[in-house]
Amino acid sequence: MSVRAVFIVVLVASGLMQAVAHADETPVEIDYLLTTMGSSDCTFIRNGTEYSAADAEAHLRMKYGRGKRYASTTEDFIENLASQSSMSKEPYFIACNGDEKMESGTWLMRLLLEHRATEQSSEHEND
Repeated sequence: MSVRAVFIVVLVASGLMQAVAHADETPVEIDYLLTTMGSSDCTFIRNGTEYSAADAEAHLRMKYGRGKRYASTTEDFIENLASQSSMSKEPYFIACNGDEKMESGTWLMRLLLEHRATEQSSEHEND
């Protein structure tokens, strides 16, 4: 097996191990993302129409409730349920505090990574 092939196998295995490690946390992480979104000052843009953060939270909670089978990981939730309209396939956008709007999947993934880093940091402090 070539060095490149071994490297690819290690990367894939590492990614799978991370997904498994976070699988038990999926509902907690999704709740964190949605609660944080709902309490933000951001505007949620769905199919060209602006909605409040609270409306966005309610909409994505409804989608999650109906589509949990598509969200076995938090990343799956973001990609499959929280990034685009299931009807029009148009991406969702978020605009916060006068910043340029960005796709909701990007915003949620950043929030997830920040949350995990904070959680990991606090776990190390408690060791």
